[in-house]
Amino acid sequence: MFEKILENVAAKTPLVHCITNYVTVNDCANILLACGASPIMADDSGEVVEMTSICSALDINIGTLNQRTIESMHLAGQKANQLSHPVVLDPVGAGASSLRTNAAHGLLETIHFSVIRGNISEIKTVAQGNGTTKGVDADGNDAVTEDNLEKVVAFAKGLSEKTGAVIAITGAIDIVADAEHAYAIRNGNALMSKITGTGCMLTAVIAGYCGANPDNLLDATAAAVCAMGLCGELAFDKLQKTDGGTSTYRTYLIDAMSKMNTELLNGGIKIENR
Repeated sequence: MFEKILENVAAKTPLVHCITNYVTVNDCANILLACGASPIMADDSGEVVEMTSICSALDINIGTLNQRTIESMHLAGQKANQLSHPVVLDPVGAGASSLRTNAAHGLLETIHFSVIRGNISEIKTVAQGNGTTKGVDADGNDAVTEDNLEKVVAFAKGLSEKTGAVIAITGAIDIVADAEHAYAIRNGNALMSKITGTGCMLTAVIAGYCGANPDNLLDATAAAVCAMGLCGELAFDKLQKTDGGTSTYRTYLIDAMSKMNTELLNGGIKIENR
């Protein structure tokens, strides 16, 4: 299903500029290398414009936010827009504090984002201007289930129409939507929520896939979400055989991404049109 998406990543080795958080920066760099892309981690305002100019895509992640990096995010985002580079926003913890919520909305006012990826609580905060989260995790009351899936799909399509971005809502059931089309994806494993960085890593992979496929952002995003979820499943299967723990699981997850190919992906994805 996503043959061309992966082929383009392999052929182009997209360079991704990441202004991301210091908790997961190393994992994001490694998952980008594993998926066939290449990372640049630069967040000083004195160089972000130059750095993003030589890249194929920009990943903005507000996980460890401060005033210095907020300025850098605006500068890099505006330059990426001028160059028509895909820009991906990860509004980590939006709704948990006024700083995060206001920063996310400030970025949306000055930057056109190609993709916005977050858990359901973060995406609701982006859409509504306020919301609730459990730290940087989704509020359990917001969980996407089979019962409310159609409602959340409609919400995602509406937000995509409003922002012009592909919306990726990730959780037990992932939703990837533009204004007209949506995918529901059921790949993944619950253990992914027990290690730091799986969401941040996914956002970086989305940026890599979009950097190599700027004319097909919806499918590039869906392919990244499927690949990351499938890697979580493959890593868990291997973990069961080795009696490893959560640190080993992180390593196996990155290993799985380094081995991902079209045959593996098409054989393991659980995706449907909605």
